[in-house]
Amino acid sequence: QVQLVESGGGLVQAGGSLRLSCAASASIFRTNPVGWYRQVPGKQRELVASITGAGSTNYADSVKGRFTVSRDNAKKTVYLQMNSLKPEDTAVYYCNLRWLVGKTDYWGQGTQVTVSS
Repeated sequence: QVQLVESGGGLVQAGGSLRLSCAASASIFRTNPVGWYRQVPGKQRELVASITGAGSTNYADSVKGRFTVSRDNAKKTVYLQMNSLKPEDTAVYYCNLRWLVGKTDYWGQGTQVTVSS
């Protein structure tokens, strides 16, 4: 069973920064894509950023230029650096590991990010 553990959330003022981490328990992490999603009550979970096993990245338009996703395969960890945070970034952030061969998605438990105005 693959476990993903997110950390780094918290309360920050608008304009501030946070760095989220997602640590995986399994080696399949190293070669598979990881996505950061966020969800607010009453809305669908949305993809914020993703990174392939090779390191290619993709971002939602709403976070381009402010968020950076990266990975350290040796540590089996993916990071989401969030700068210039806005109140509308407030959400629970989840990481997702997509095991391509096994056609299985794994999710972390989520970490709350709150940006005050």
